[in-house]
Amino acid sequence: MASEFQRNKIQAMFQTFDTDGDGRLDEADFDALAARWRELPRVAAEPELAARVDTVVLGWWRDLSAAADTNGDGNVDLDEILAMVDRLPDMRDAVTATADALFDAVDENADHRISRAEHQRLVDTWHGRSTATGDVFTHLDQDGDGHLSRPEFATLWTQFWISDDPADPGNLTCGPLPATPRPPDPA
Repeated sequence: MASEFQRNKIQAMFQTFDTDGDGRLDEADFDALAARWRELPRVAAEPELAARVDTVVLGWWRDLSAAADTNGDGNVDLDEILAMVDRLPDMRDAVTATADALFDAVDENADHRISRAEHQRLVDTWHGRSTATGDVFTHLDQDGDGHLSRPEFATLWTQFWISDDPADPGNLTCGPLPATPRPPDPA
């Protein structure tokens, strides 16, 4: 069962993926997401990378619909996704494969590191719009070297999808999260 923190994180992800805003995810939403990733300069310039990114992003839809579309209507709503949160830790291989492809997509200069600017492009592509990130990169860059290595990024990406600990820096991989509502103070 999803904690309140996971619920907020998954709801933010859901809203990002729901490109048509109809409150359901379907294949067209993931086609639109893949199209955003194909616009990144390195992805646009490298057909093999574009194919990898398409495979990963469109694979999210196939895996998500197979695992979460419990009523078989061809759509996945937020409640269906939340019902499968407990299974995410068993999907580490898929999460790592995604991290690898997206790392290459945003590593614009192919130097095997993600800079602050490249991370900003990841966040903007993820959200489909320019998104203020504040000091997010500073929290992600745990060793303070100004870049994220492939292993660092894989760890952060895995935390983003699997962590239930608000203190894990990976929760910020795709930008700031909405604040978790606090229960009202007892009167």
